[in-house]
Amino acid sequence: MSDTNSVIIRKAYEDFAQGNVPSVFAAFDAGITWHVPGHSPLSGDYTGHDQIGGFFQRTMELSRGAFSIDVHNVMAENDLVVVLVTVNAQRNGLSASFPEIHVWRMKNGKATDFREYQGDEQREDRFWS
Repeated sequence: MSDTNSVIIRKAYEDFAQGNVPSVFAAFDAGITWHVPGHSPLSGDYTGHDQIGGFFQRTMELSRGAFSIDVHNVMAENDLVVVLVTVNAQRNGLSASFPEIHVWRMKNGKATDFREYQGDEQREDRFWS
């Protein structure tokens, strides 16, 4: 199942990069929980497709659509998928890249929980605020 979970999550990142949000949500359980640390306008806990869709929309609004994620490595074991990424964004004329670790919990082929770990939380807070 680990290999299947890593394929599901890798495809969700690819779908996100292509703007195919319905396909992204197809990989998510309806009650998925989503945690973004820090104190920026994007920080917080989100539950379900509607709230996470709002988070995606707010991210694109703040970056005026200049937002992407480079996936470097996807590692899976049992129901856990860990993804090493670089988040790239533009905001208020500034460009930034942030190393992050994304941790996914899976159940029955669906993502049930997402937690973001930022390499420099204070720098991300300043960028998004």
